[in-house]
Amino acid sequence: METWKTLQEAILRGDATKVVEIAEDLLSQGAPPAEILNLGLVQGLEKVGDSFAAGDLFLPEVMMSARAVQQGIERLEPVLARAGVEPIGSVLIGTVKGDLHDIGKNIVAMMLRGAGFRVRDLGIDVAPERFVAEVREGAFQVVALSTLLVTSLPWTRKTIEALAEAGLRDRVKVLVGGAALDPRRAQEIGADGYAPDAARAVTVCRELIGAGRG
Repeated sequence: METWKTLQEAILRGDATKVVEIAEDLLSQGAPPAEILNLGLVQGLEKVGDSFAAGDLFLPEVMMSARAVQQGIERLEPVLARAGVEPIGSVLIGTVKGDLHDIGKNIVAMMLRGAGFRVRDLGIDVAPERFVAEVREGAFQVVALSTLLVTSLPWTRKTIEALAEAGLRDRVKVLVGGAALDPRRAQEIGADGYAPDAARAVTVCRELIGAGRG
């Protein structure tokens, strides 16, 4: 359908106004909201991730595209709820204790929402106890920990250990990312997955919950 391509192109341009306009037009034509989400917004965001990984898009452009998708999702949310469309998974995300950086974490959260995940963002400087309390109270499948500073890296390990000590480690998969981490360190601290960027974070989250690429 040509409209899906048009919607995906608007996402690649980061044109939020056009994204919402096309989504509303599709709804008025009777297109199922789940198709608009999956064939339009999700696939458009996947193209953004692929372009970013290939070096064809840069961080400011990815942020614009993620915001455009987020606005499209906000327009679809009431219709999706009425149609009984469930999120593909649930993610708890936050920057660990001792780290006040949030740009990368915010982009990951936006892209996960755009990919169909329910996301609860705890913000920055989040203590292990807060993650434990949220996992205990909520039905999360993935806990995503962001760490930019090497000095806050120990808190990433302590958060994973705190989940284990609380008897919650088997309940969730732990995804880590940020400048302080690499695949080796992620494995050493006991994480289930590592993502070097926001696009990969979406892919890894899908893999961790067994959802594939979509």
